[in-house]
Amino acid sequence: VPISIDTTNADVARAAIDAGAAIINDITALRSGGNNMVRLAAQRKAPVILMHMQGTPRTMQKKPRYSDVVTDIRDFFVERITCARDGGITDDRIIIDPGFGFGKTVQHNLSLLKRLGEFRSLGYPVAIGTSLKSFIGSVTGQTAPQERGAGTLASVLWAAQAGAQIIRVHHVKAAQDVLTLYQALETA
Repeated sequence: VPISIDTTNADVARAAIDAGAAIINDITALRSGGNNMVRLAAQRKAPVILMHMQGTPRTMQKKPRYSDVVTDIRDFFVERITCARDGGITDDRIIIDPGFGFGKTVQHNLSLLKRLGEFRSLGYPVAIGTSLKSFIGSVTGQTAPQERGAGTLASVLWAAQAGAQIIRVHHVKAAQDVLTLYQALETA
């Protein structure tokens, strides 16, 4: 099973890769630490997940604004993909993640999920991480994260239908069952 390291620090990523991690998941989309993460990923031929986040973890939820959330994030990916490619990361090692919950309002998250298929036009695998997120609780009225499982499964199904290829969840078996049934219905 490929292991990903969730870090913005190239030294941490290097140590994790040396210990067996295969994928670099960077919430800054390779923007922190100069070009160190880009160079590391290119040298080690490690796939990278370029995630969108508006602001920083401390500021991201302070009045996030977009002209059009999908268009703005799509444009962000075009710029970050160019940076990754210019740094030697090949197309087959780039994955994009719109960053649900990272600098987005409830409506932004819903728009991203509804229009997720638009990111496929970039030609890269799309990863999502909606599992137990607060926007699901805002919609369903479930304030406790552990009560957001059903909403999470609805988002997983929607994302799969929209073409997401990588789906991160807390409750793997339940998500796997949903996707197994979905795939069976697709081929029935």
